[in-house]
Amino acid sequence: MHKGESDIGTLFPAIKGLADQCRYPLSWLERDYSGPEAYRRAVREKVLELFHYAPPPVDPAPEVVDRWETPEYVQEKILFSTTPWFRVPAYVLIPKGRKGPRPAIVDVHSHGGSFVFGKEKVMPVRGGDSAALTKFRIENYEGRPTSLALCRRGYVVISIDCFYFGERRTLFGDDAQKYGVSQLKYSVEDVEHLNHRASAGEATLAKSLCWAGVTWQGIASWDDMRTVDYLVTRPEVDPSRVGCVGISMGGWRSDFLAGLDDRIQCAVAVGWMSTLRPMIRAHVDTHSFMHFLSGLTSFVDLPDVLGCRVPKPLMVQECSRDELFPMEGMKEAVTKLGAIYAKAGATDKFLSRFYDRPHIFGLDMQEDAFDWLDRWLKPAL
Repeated sequence: MHKGESDIGTLFPAIKGLADQCRYPLSWLERDYSGPEAYRRAVREKVLELFHYAPPPVDPAPEVVDRWETPEYVQEKILFSTTPWFRVPAYVLIPKGRKGPRPAIVDVHSHGGSFVFGKEKVMPVRGGDSAALTKFRIENYEGRPTSLALCRRGYVVISIDCFYFGERRTLFGDDAQKYGVSQLKYSVEDVEHLNHRASAGEATLAKSLCWAGVTWQGIASWDDMRTVDYLVTRPEVDPSRVGCVGISMGGWRSDFLAGLDDRIQCAVAVGWMSTLRPMIRAHVDTHSFMHFLSGLTSFVDLPDVLGCRVPKPLMVQECSRDELFPMEGMKEAVTKLGAIYAKAGATDKFLSRFYDRPHIFGLDMQEDAFDWLDRWLKPAL
């Protein structure tokens, strides 16, 4: 693409014309709902329909497959069911020396071009980080596993492998024999090769799921909501004090989890909030196939989905030098969310901040995010 051109070249004017027809008829700012409950009901019903994915209820049937302790925390590796056909791997951190039940956080991991790692992106790992994982953490989280930072603040924290990531990544032929089972032992070069191959396979995944009659977004959001199902059964967790946080694809996943699940009492969405229409021109190819839910903008824009949580507390963090998004779209999105919260009389429950940096969940951003979670999920002393 030549500088200044659209991702779609000379077809952009035609596609822009189609996009300009979108009036977001289910948005609370476009429709006279009786209140937030009616708005939530209408939008959630439509989004769940667009997922084309509604598995029957299933017992999580959790299994602890590994458990270890440090002076600060207990960590478990678990498997639990989200559907009759998926057993999802997760890490759970439980802080030591804290009275329970505790507030809890679903820490949804990012994309970052790394498919080899999933939950490990945000969690400490047994035996220490590999060079490849250290490199990823430095580039995306300023070197800190966010779940550990949250655990140190007294939260029980869970993170799962999103579909196509971590232990749920795709394998071919003799991969297991050639590279080994544990991705935590892969070299930097092996990780780069496998990530490149998986990135090229995203289109194949999306097309395969289409022919299977489901969407990638539907699978991811369903698993995230079923993670809450499991989390609130744990005796260490106070089910009335559950939050979520995530950067990039984790921010996108937080948008949907927080917008669709009432049990999320406080949410922080980082580095994935923009109105979608301005992104069509030159911010399409920078995003994963997961971020394209066909038909969504015939009914609502992305801020309308996350706005469904109104009046529950919400923080949105944006990076002003983030090349994945147009500034116009980021500003428009937080303005729209602010208007939704104002319409509900809940302006004190919404906070948006821009940070002067590229796409990253910096340490200062993390501290601001965790302070926001503390404000709403921890009882006053």
